[in-house]
Amino acid sequence: MKLVFASNNKNKIKEIQQLLPSTIEIVSLEDIGCHEEIPETADTIEGNAILKANYVTEKYGYDCFADDTGLEVEALNGAPGVYSARYAGEQRSSEDNMDKLLEALSDKSDRNAQFKTVITLNIKGKQHLFTGIAQGQITLAKAGTEGFGYDPIFQPEGYQETFAEVSSAIKNQISHRAKATQLLIRFLKNEK
Repeated sequence: MKLVFASNNKNKIKEIQQLLPSTIEIVSLEDIGCHEEIPETADTIEGNAILKANYVTEKYGYDCFADDTGLEVEALNGAPGVYSARYAGEQRSSEDNMDKLLEALSDKSDRNAQFKTVITLNIKGKQHLFTGIAQGQITLAKAGTEGFGYDPIFQPEGYQETFAEVSSAIKNQISHRAKATQLLIRFLKNEK
């Protein structure tokens, strides 16, 4: 079985390929000749994952899966949510995004937050959604150099360190993306 992952992130593609049985081959957007920016215009994380998967299926005719992720902060009514990547503007700077979030929370005692990843799988004419959530809180300051995005200010539940301080082995077990990916893999292993 050949499955398109609506991504050009070679590390993500390799990571998922290693977890799947050898009967399933993962290919990237580049591999199918998709070089355009896929629109992410939905107002929910689920919506963007569906848009990306449907774009590939409808335009290129492949079974595929796509993911979208957002950080949802309780005291900010779920913001930045679907706008996490461009929270501080279209330049998509992680540093600017973190600074804006820390500023928005500067007078708040409730720092509860969750990372949410939704994977949409279009396969054999059907659509399946897999959701992974990592609960935690936003720290008062950045800490750690690993990871990316909001990792230096997100402290997962049950840990004293941020996602940017824990090892990638730990993060790959407890993160929102890991949980959604595990559900996808379990489903694909049962697909014949």
